[in-house]
Formats: sequence, C-alpha cells, structure tokens
Amino acid sequence: MQSTSKFLQGVFPFQGKGIESPFPIDAALAYTVPDGVVTQPVYFRGGNTTGELIYVVLIRDGTPMRYFPIGAKSEVHVALRVVEDLDSGTVIELHLAAPEGVGGAVVVDLGLVEV
Repeated sequence: MQSTSKFLQGVFPFQGKGIESPFPIDAALAYTVPDGVVTQPVYFRGGNTTGELIYVVLIRDGTPMRYFPIGAKSEVHVALRVVEDLDSGTVIELHLAAPEGVGGAVVVDLGLVEV
C-alpha cells in the first residue's frame, strides 16, 4: 500500500477575537481529501508566543473535530495516529481562538497520511 504524507504547517500571526470565537488561521491551513483516497491525521504540534492560553480547533466539514489547547508561551504535541479516517471529499481546516485583543503568533504543524 502506497501512502503520501501531507502537512498543514507554518507560523501565523493572529489577533484574538475572544476565547469562545474561533476563526480560520489562514487559507493555507485547509485541506480536502482527494477522490479515491482515505486520509489519517497522524499528529498535531503547536506553539504559542503569547502570555495567554489559546487553542487550535481541527474543523471537519464545518464541525469541530478536535481541540488543542496551547498554554502561554508553550507548545503541545498530540499523537493522532489511527484516531479516525477522513474519507474522500472531507474538508479539514485549522481555526484558532484567543482572548479578545491578544496578539501574537501561532506555530502549527498537522501531519496527515493519504492512503
């Protein structure tokens, strides 16, 4: 069985809109599972430059799938292997929530495998 690795990653500035108001981080952090392929999330890594708790939300077809809290000036690494298959046509995005007015940068790295 052949597999292909995919990554949604980068460093992105943000301005918080409220801890209960997640918003898309960047258009580059969206992925649609290709036709005829099943994709598995493998891991999520994230870092937060601010002095406040933030969180990243993995959105699946417009609905929250997983929440990743990232502490103040901290990082998180979560293994996701074999958590759930994403079928063809599934759209995933990474959104972020931070306290209103809090600005900084978030580092995200979501690893996926297409099989």
